Amino acid sequence: MKLINISSRSARAKLDELFARRNQSYERAIPVARRIVSSVRKGGDTTLRRYASRLDGITPHSPLCISSDELSAAWAAAPAALKAALQTAARNIRAFAQRQLPKEWSFAPVPGLSVGQLIRPLDAVGCYVPGGRYPLPSTLLMTVIPAQVAGVPRIVVASPRPAPETLAAAALLGVTEFYRFGGAHAIAALAYGTGTIAPVNKIVGPGNAYVTAAKRLVAFDCAIDMLAGPTEIVVASDNGNPQWIASDLVAQAEHDPDTLAVFVTTSDT
Repeated sequence: MKLINISSRSARAKLDELFARRNQSYERAIPVARRIVSSVRKGGDTTLRRYASRLDGITPHSPLCISSDELSAAWAAAPAALKAALQTAARNIRAFAQRQLPKEWSFAPVPGLSVGQLIRPLDAVGCYVPGGRYPLPSTLLMTVIPAQVAGVPRIVVASPRPAPETLAAAALLGVTEFYRFGGAHAIAALAYGTGTIAPVNKIVGPGNAYVTAAKRLVAFDCAIDMLAGPTEIVVASDNGNPQWIASDLVAQAEHDPDTLAVFVTTSDT
């Protein structure tokens, strides 16, 4: 952790350098993501597999889609404590999502005229789950479950080198279409399809700078949730529990080397 005393002469330069870091990584990612997205859109399965082999460690003959047997095996091998934690989290997320569901309504302001709101789920949603340095089954739960609650008939998951914990979470939720690749090429495949992979209507889930850049590039052709990632978090406080504050910062900092986690305080204790 770097400590910067804003009363020092060099503080402003250090802060400017810190806050510019994220923008620089994102700007560097845009031309690379543009090239990958364009290539996958034109080349389909062949190009997708080439990027997946180069970036995700997939062999030329490995299936891109994870089988139901592999998902079931991950669930069977998961420790009991992990299974209980995933079930508890899934139950809470589902209950929250159910309370968010919009309601249909209609009324007749004048005779012969009826106005209102109809609620219809999307046909297909792509859920991006980062591979990262640590398993993120929580991301799978928090993207797949709202889609299930909304009634989306086709839910697709893409994740590079998915951890056993992530596969177990997918098995718990009954995911049937799970691809073992990620990055900008995954976003392109979800947005435009590749021949064997049908396109989706919306892509949700966080990612690194290349995933974020790719989501921005496809946003006019395929809906996205938001440009989420790399994480930025700023906590400002002159009191509080230091352990809790540190835990909040570390929980975000673990996502990516480009994550920016800053704590601002007037206290030196």
